[in-house]
Parts: sequence; structure tokens; C-alpha cells
Amino acid sequence: MAPPDVPLKTALETVLPDKRLMGLDLGSKTIGVATSDRTRMIATPIETIERKKFTADAERLMSIATRENIGLIVLGLPVNMDGTEGPRCQSTRAFARNFAKLSDIPIVYWDERLSTAAVERMLIAADASRAKRDQVIDKLAAAWILQAALDSLR
Repeated sequence: MAPPDVPLKTALETVLPDKRLMGLDLGSKTIGVATSDRTRMIATPIETIERKKFTADAERLMSIATRENIGLIVLGLPVNMDGTEGPRCQSTRAFARNFAKLSDIPIVYWDERLSTAAVERMLIAADASRAKRDQVIDKLAAAWILQAALDSLR
């Protein structure tokens, strides 16, 4: 398995071509989940998982990964605006280390700076209510992260 700090293109060299990618926006209360299509061109938001305990969260992600034929996880890394890593990055890296103990699906990190803010601006522009934004923002942020990663491959 490729360590998470391996570049996306390098990590993809070990992934079978029929496998899809999963994007994750890991928050303290929820996990936004998105998947790519089979051609790895388009990211689609799948669901928002309400965080419980790590084991339950990991089991849900592995269930989705099996159902969706996932070969690689793109995990949003919440880097500070100045490029430094704070407590949220440490928490994300810990999640990846623990998940890697349970699953052989490779994980790569993707700089997610401003992804949630960009999605929120988009939803506000679409006149989505605050309640609707709260329901969909995490899975849309996951799709934003995954789409950026997919776009980098072209």
C-alpha cells in the first residue's frame, strides 16, 4: 500500500483500472463521501456519515468502498492557509493511519484548503436554505476535493 504522502499519480499506478476513487471530507462531526465514475473523470457526492466511533465510521466507509468498487481514497487534508499543519491535520493523519490498519485500500492526501468555503458560496448563490446547506455541504465538499484530484490527472 502506498503511504498517504505519495503523489496521486504514483499511488494510482498500483490501482486496477476498473476501480473507482473515493473522496472524503473528514470533519469532527461528519464525514462527507464522494466517488468517481469508472472513467475517473467526474466526482459525485454519495452521502454524509454522522461520526460515531472510529470503528463504526471505518466499517461504514469500507462498506461503501466495497459496494462502489473503490481502489483508492483521496482524503482531504485541512492544511492552514499559510501551508502549515495544525491539530485538524494531525487528526486526519491519525484517522488515515488507523484506517490503513483495517483496510488495504490505499489513501492519498489532497490539500482541501477552501473546499468547504467554496461549496458554501456555491450553495448560497443557489439560494439553498441554511438547513439544506447543512445537509449537503460535507458530501459536496468531498466531491469538490475528489474532483480537484481527478482534474489534476489530466
